[in-house]
Amino acid sequence: MALVPVRRFDAACGELPAPPPGWPDFEAVMALALAEARAAAVLGETPVGAVLLSADGELLARAGNAPITTNDPTAHAEMRVLRQAAAKVGNYRLPGTILAVTLEPCLMCLGAMIHARVGLLVYGATDPRTGVVDSRLPGPDLPFFNHHFDVVSGIMAGECGGLLRDFFREKRRGGAG
Repeated sequence: MALVPVRRFDAACGELPAPPPGWPDFEAVMALALAEARAAAVLGETPVGAVLLSADGELLARAGNAPITTNDPTAHAEMRVLRQAAAKVGNYRLPGTILAVTLEPCLMCLGAMIHARVGLLVYGATDPRTGVVDSRLPGPDLPFFNHHFDVVSGIMAGECGGLLRDFFREKRRGGAG
């Protein structure tokens, strides 16, 4: 099966696309996602945060993980920002949007991004266990999907990964986390 080559950019390599209009760089966008991840951690949720911007840089939605507090297994940060933005604009299709998330998305979130027609995914830390953008599968490159999007990886990866590592270390020690 031949893959569909999507444009991929790695922060560690230094060559990145232009940031969204009105934003100085992708780190500024990821800082908002990290704030949402920290807020999720305070609630005992896995600290993953996401933001969704329109193609012209308008902040459409921001959220952290909430499956535990909402009793909703689909309440990942990515799913929540897609739902919020779709409600805000009155359409489930969100073409050209930029989704920034602190952790490489899972299969469920990848599917939602494809259906929503996200234009660019920006993520921080890789997820070697369940990430399907780069780690476990080349998700956006798979030819049987009807939409493909560009990927920027590794934005503030150390900080994003460190937040998760510290959260789970505290959980193992019996902390409220």
